[in-house]
Amino acid sequence: MFVKCFTKHISCYNLLLKTYNPTYIYILKSALIIFVRNPVEGQVKTRIGKEKGNAFALKMYTRLLQHTHNITCDLPVDVFVFYADFLNDNDLWNGPPYYKHLQTGIDLGERMLNAFAHVFERSYSNVVIIGSDCYELTSQIIMQAFSQLQSHDTVIGPSVDGGYYLIGMKQLLPSVFSNKLWSTATVARHTIADIEHLSISLYTLPVLSDVDTAFDCERYPDLYSH
Repeated sequence: MFVKCFTKHISCYNLLLKTYNPTYIYILKSALIIFVRNPVEGQVKTRIGKEKGNAFALKMYTRLLQHTHNITCDLPVDVFVFYADFLNDNDLWNGPPYYKHLQTGIDLGERMLNAFAHVFERSYSNVVIIGSDCYELTSQIIMQAFSQLQSHDTVIGPSVDGGYYLIGMKQLLPSVFSNKLWSTATVARHTIADIEHLSISLYTLPVLSDVDTAFDCERYPDLYSH
C-alpha cells in the first residue's frame, strides 16, 4: 500500500513539474487543509434544505464532498481534513494522503486560525485551506495557489458571494481571521485589507462560485442530475 501511494504521488509530482514549472523543491513542505461538515441530514446545506428538503441538501453536499476528494486525492502535498463536529472513522478521507482532525474554536475565523496553527507547528512552510462547497474548484487551481506561494506571502481565491473559497500563507497571520462578519459579502474584502495592512504580498486567484442554494445546484447539471 505504501509503495503504491508513494509511486502515485511521485508520478503526480512529475506531471505537476511539467505543467507549472515553478520551484517545486519546496512542495514536500506544503500542506492543504480541507474544512468539511459531517454529512448529517438537516445539518448541511440548510439553505438548499429549506428549498428542496433536507434529504436533497444532504445528497448535494455528499456530491460536493466527493468532488473535493476527487480534486485533492492525487495532490503531491499532505492533506489535513478538519471535521466540524466529530471524526468519521470510515469515510472518503481514510488513508494517505489524508490526516483527520477536529475543528476547534468559537467561530469560523478561530477554527481556521487553530487549523493553520496546528499545521504550521508541524514545520510546513506553505499552507492552503479550502472548504467543500465549491464545485468549480480544480486540482490545477489548488496547485496554482501553492505555486504562487513560492513568490508571494499570501494567496486568496475570492468567491462570487464576497467570501473566499481558498486562502494560503507562509506563516500564521492571526489578524486575517479576526474581526470578520463570517458568511457575509464583506469577508474577502476585509481579509484583503488586512493583508495589505501587513505590507505583505498577495496573489489573487480567479473568482469562483460556491454551491449554497438550489439555484446554484441547477447551474451544474452533472452535480444536480446524476
